Amino acid sequence: MPLIWLFLIVMVIAAIGYVLGRSRALQSAGGDSRDLHSLPVFYGANVALKTVVPAFGLLVFWLLVQPLYVNSQISQTIPGSVVKEGSSLSLVMAEVRRTASGLDNAVAQGSITEDLARDARADVADMTQSLKNAGQVVTSEITRPVLTAAQNYRVMNSTGYAIMSIVVIVVALIGAAFSWRQTHSEYRARNVVEQGIRVLLLAAASIAILTTVGIVLSLVFNTWEFFKLYPATDYFFGLTWAPSFSGRGGTSALGVLPLLWGTLYISIVALLVAVPIGLFAAIYLSEYASPRLRAVAKPMLEVLAGIPTIVYGLFALLTVGPLLLGIFGDGGLGWMKAGTAVMTAGLVMGIMLIPFVSSLSDDIINAVPQAMRDGSYGLGATQSETIRQVVLPAALPGIVGAILLAASRAIGETMIVVLGAGAAARLSLNPFEAMTTVTAKIVSQLTGDADFASPEALVAFALGMTLFVITLGLNVFALYIVRKYREQYE
Repeated sequence: MPLIWLFLIVMVIAAIGYVLGRSRALQSAGGDSRDLHSLPVFYGANVALKTVVPAFGLLVFWLLVQPLYVNSQISQTIPGSVVKEGSSLSLVMAEVRRTASGLDNAVAQGSITEDLARDARADVADMTQSLKNAGQVVTSEITRPVLTAAQNYRVMNSTGYAIMSIVVIVVALIGAAFSWRQTHSEYRARNVVEQGIRVLLLAAASIAILTTVGIVLSLVFNTWEFFKLYPATDYFFGLTWAPSFSGRGGTSALGVLPLLWGTLYISIVALLVAVPIGLFAAIYLSEYASPRLRAVAKPMLEVLAGIPTIVYGLFALLTVGPLLLGIFGDGGLGWMKAGTAVMTAGLVMGIMLIPFVSSLSDDIINAVPQAMRDGSYGLGATQSETIRQVVLPAALPGIVGAILLAASRAIGETMIVVLGAGAAARLSLNPFEAMTTVTAKIVSQLTGDADFASPEALVAFALGMTLFVITLGLNVFALYIVRKYREQYE
């Protein structure tokens, strides 16, 4: 049963339970709602909540556990001889899942029948050709153990989903019946419903934390798998980035230093553009602009933050790159060989970061107490002297925090780098040469028919972990500075 139908069935049961619970409460009070402990709506909501929450909780738990259980069971049936030298069980399981997905899609397209997809005696070569004709298989050859495992994988998954649908519906019916029998005029339905909603709000607030934990764990585990296949010293101290998927890591050089250098170099150029312009704009808007001009200029400046990064990337590729090439290229100073370079991506990324710096700095400057300005004016200082010697020093911790937050945003940018900076991983001080960043290589390593058990694919997770640690450190440092500033002036 499709999940959408299961969801609708549970919601229909909950809606019916709501109506029946409300009616039973009124009936127990002789039709007079004044004799009820709670309003009639709470009795209906009590039945609906006790129908939906257990059913959907079980559904989510089942969807999380079933893939782990099926993978564990199927992996135990795969003979050790199938795991080739240089390969791993996880790679074989990836092939099993791809083959099972190909069988599902081929059956849905009508390329093969369900009976053929389940036939354990089906010819491997014929099945492989049928799936290739349907455009479903990315591996070059399917072996008998892989095909058998894929067929068992499909059977276990379909059986599990069928059982899940029945159990979820039964749990929903039991919850509705139990809560309906609880309903009477003295039942404290309002207290139960409000407590249940409080628990749901707490669960919703916990999703962000659990998501963060899940992201970190996925990065940690896959990074650990990478370092079991590739030396950590070569990764952290290598000066060459040259992945080669043909050798399963044997001929690959996966040094991260050129990528880190490109990331930091482009970010520095972007900050050199964004920080002065954004800071000067914030000073003007907060100290010099009239309220009418500020009401117009600040929203227009913040429009830059709403432009998709792919648009910035196209702007870098089609406009800024050719413009810089005309000035610094062979037709000008001769420093630049192509439109894709550190300077191209840095300038465009700096434009993108201007609203981050200006908006945060503007809010921080406005938070400086007016009494400090008045005291400076009372001592005979001019407005410019007050800004330089009183306002900016007082707002400096917050401004530094805003700059660090903008830096973390620059380090994590992808599309502008892909389209504006090129794809060359090199250690160079020339800002008019093409370079690349960690984020761009994460995209390239996981794009296409990647072997997710090879070092060349797993290195993307190591790169992601490296970037995560850097940006996390910047964000924590920035938040520490901003919090210290707020404690001083609030």
